[in-house]
Amino acid sequence: MTIAAAAPTKGLVEIHDVHKSYGGLEVLAGIDLTIAPGEVVAILGPSGSGKSTLLRTINHLESVDQGSVTVDGQLIGYELRGDKLYELREKDILQRRTQIGIVFQNFNLFPHLTAIENITEAPLALKRASKADAREQALQLLARVGLSDKADHFPRQLSGGQQQRVAIARALALDPKVLLFDEPTSALDPELVGEVLDVIRTLASTGTTLVIVTHEIGFAREVADRIVFVDGGRILEEGPPSRVLVAPEHPRTREFLAKVLA
Repeated sequence: MTIAAAAPTKGLVEIHDVHKSYGGLEVLAGIDLTIAPGEVVAILGPSGSGKSTLLRTINHLESVDQGSVTVDGQLIGYELRGDKLYELREKDILQRRTQIGIVFQNFNLFPHLTAIENITEAPLALKRASKADAREQALQLLARVGLSDKADHFPRQLSGGQQQRVAIARALALDPKVLLFDEPTSALDPELVGEVLDVIRTLASTGTTLVIVTHEIGFAREVADRIVFVDGGRILEEGPPSRVLVAPEHPRTREFLAKVLA
């Protein structure tokens, strides 16, 4: 008898009526989006559409002017007092942010630390593990991203693709409920893109909630459960890749895809 794998139970992201402006420029204009535990969502859209800002509101790297973001029902960056939201102290924000890993397009590794030190830095700083346990976990994560032989290399000694794989391992070190990717391949030479996408492809099958801002349409088609198309700070269309990428309903989605797939 085959026993089905249990559905993921953590990593529910709920974004409600989120607005964000910089001066007079409205970047997010009322975003509503719910991402189920274990779901893989790819966010597409032209440059300046608000997709990276949206991603960064999930872990409160960007504050919001209105609305709320919760992970498993817990507000990120804020607490509710009465009917008003108040921003938490930085220490408390950091504590809640540990639930949400993020991988940036430019790696953001500490240049003075080796690969394994980059990975162990957060668990040790937060007292999540002993030095020996953190090192053992880091070695396992390096093996998972195919870099067992690079543990003692500094970022300058690694290719861009290798640096990004170390960054993914670092994001996994705190066992996050949600993993965010902000254009994870945009800073890579074309021949290095595949090795990073392979790692994300593997992660997509593990039950971790993934939210990926990307221009890699073929990759989004392959790994995403849902495509979300953003333009002008609004979600214009969302649905399974088989529909959105093949028969988009919104004219702006059709226009965008016609250009990027040409």
